[in-house]
Amino acid sequence: MSDDNPLKSLRNIGIAAHIDAGKTTTTERILYHAGKIHKVGEVHSGDTVTDFDPQERKRGITIFSAAVTVHWNNCQINIIDTPGHIDFTAEVERCLRVLDGAIIVIDGEAGVEAQTETVWRQTTKYQVPRLIFVNKMDKTGADFFYSLKTIEEKLNASILVLQIPIGAENDLQGVIDIVEMKAYYFTFGDKEENYCVAEIPPNFSEQVKKYRYSLIEKVVEYDEKLTNKYLEGQNLTIVEIKSLIRKATLTGKKFPIFCGTAFKNVGIKLLLNGVVDYLPLPLDKREIATFSLEDKEKMIMISPQQNNFIALAFKIITDPFVGKLTFLRIYSGEIISGSRIYNINKGKEEKVSRLMRMYANSREEIKKVGVGDIVAAIGLKHTATGDTLGEKNNTLVLEEIKFAEPVINLAIEPESSQEQDKLSKALNTISEEDPTFRYWFDQETKQMIIAGMGELHLEVLIERLRSEFKVRVNAGKPQVSYRETITKKVEKVEGEYKKQTGGSGHFAWVKLTFEANKDKGFEFVDAKKGQGMTNKDAEEVKEGIIEAMSSGLLLGYPLLDLKATLLEGKRHDVDTKPGDFKNAAILAFRGDKKEERQWKAEKLGLILLEPIMKVEVMIPKDYYGNILASLTSRRGEIEKTEENEQLQNYTLYAKVPLSEMFDYSTPLRSLSGGRGNYSMKFSHYQEVPDYILNKLLEKK
Repeated sequence: MSDDNPLKSLRNIGIAAHIDAGKTTTTERILYHAGKIHKVGEVHSGDTVTDFDPQERKRGITIFSAAVTVHWNNCQINIIDTPGHIDFTAEVERCLRVLDGAIIVIDGEAGVEAQTETVWRQTTKYQVPRLIFVNKMDKTGADFFYSLKTIEEKLNASILVLQIPIGAENDLQGVIDIVEMKAYYFTFGDKEENYCVAEIPPNFSEQVKKYRYSLIEKVVEYDEKLTNKYLEGQNLTIVEIKSLIRKATLTGKKFPIFCGTAFKNVGIKLLLNGVVDYLPLPLDKREIATFSLEDKEKMIMISPQQNNFIALAFKIITDPFVGKLTFLRIYSGEIISGSRIYNINKGKEEKVSRLMRMYANSREEIKKVGVGDIVAAIGLKHTATGDTLGEKNNTLVLEEIKFAEPVINLAIEPESSQEQDKLSKALNTISEEDPTFRYWFDQETKQMIIAGMGELHLEVLIERLRSEFKVRVNAGKPQVSYRETITKKVEKVEGEYKKQTGGSGHFAWVKLTFEANKDKGFEFVDAKKGQGMTNKDAEEVKEGIIEAMSSGLLLGYPLLDLKATLLEGKRHDVDTKPGDFKNAAILAFRGDKKEERQWKAEKLGLILLEPIMKVEVMIPKDYYGNILASLTSRRGEIEKTEENEQLQNYTLYAKVPLSEMFDYSTPLRSLSGGRGNYSMKFSHYQEVPDYILNKLLEKK
């Protein structure tokens, strides 16, 4: 934010929705009406501002979140357009973590869809106040009141209806403003979105009165003085009603509803007014939760108005011209280009070479940025997504961003040995940028394995390797990314790494205890005694166990939920070299022979876990029985069924193992006369049945 732009005029918002609800089109219209662009791009034409990546334009979907800054009614609005596809939900997660408000876009014909529920849960988790824009009111089958019903029922949301449409589908003419009691008439396709204001049509008067009464009843409790005025029978002014709506919205418990159609330029200017009127300023959140580095359970609230600099790194991209760009949200203090800051998580000093105001894939260099703003920094070498940046004497960190584990993987290999170094560098760059991407080398198959959130995610990653990083790779078929875990405790496990090659050799010996740590992740306890090893040696042991866990004990899948306790170790004055204790720890955990690993797997009670997906299948009524049988045959557990009488269809909700859902679209089309569609997202890991485990062991 520039020096002459006061903090009270800043808004940080995200735009989120189910895929194809119209997020990017809505963003494009906002940019145009705010004067940021002079030609409106379209998703189907591949020329929108925020979908600038070649794959986004080719596929017609948003893959990467994009940041833009616009000005409206003397306010600076930082906007992040987020992906709608479930495979890229991490992009939504990290953006919502740093935003103050959000616009949730809903398809006016479909109402609340699967990914709408996901982003709703994410915004609720981070307590982000929201506006809801019911889009595509010109679409065949659009029904504003059906959409309201799905919002209330599926999202369990208390809504504030601020607008209702005048007509729908081809008869859509405009919207009625419930607060100002005016009708706004638009001309379809007028890119300037000019409108004329008129009296409310008589046939809408009763409906409008009902919604206005309901609106005031829901918000008047948020101001005692205005409550008394209302109870005394006095009329509230428009300014007073808007102030009540704002207070209600900021609680995160009431959600204003807007409507229109972004593609036909209806309602976007009014939506922008709503952003300014109702969504929060950075200072509306009077305190920010931080945690002590020494005790992550200890929460300490700080004021954003304090002078100490503190910021969260929430996204990293690699730019071919300037290198690594680290996106920061400033929570207090300010940052100056050329200054030195401190990465509190890593304990390392960083230099901010330059600061950039991002505008999708272009940028503007700025000298200083202050509290509440979002900026990209160049020059940060050690910072990763989720790190807290601040001052050296600070030991407080902001809440970390938690991402889901990948559920699908595939093997890749370079076409030639000359490509190996390029591949390694590319995978490292992608893993820095994408917190839901993993890669490792399978010692059994001698293949590089990459893992992600779904088939589309991996497709995009492979295409990036080939087009962006110019690495020629061959890729196998997607496979389920199973997980290993243990159920027993084994004490005093020894590992010795010893090599003699003439002259000084290598030596390290460790003794550890391994035990299950269900649902708590990895935990390392340094309980070494005596002078047999240093603290640096102990850190190597920890690194070795983490590395060994990445490829598991038996089947090569990552191992979850392990507690490792270091009991003791020995080093040699001459032979012990850096890395020896790491190798000793790997041997203690996995051994170096297949038979030894099998023995350790049995002693530790190793079990295999498979990802279970939440699946929603939407089908016409006539095909209900076929689809129900198909899901059951795939080990699916049907949770509930919803009937939509208006659309004459059913939605089936089930939990199904991911291994059973590969290429489900083909049989679904066949079983539903080509009219069914489905979506799925990760639910949880569950122990695989014995017969599945035996099949996997046979393949190994």
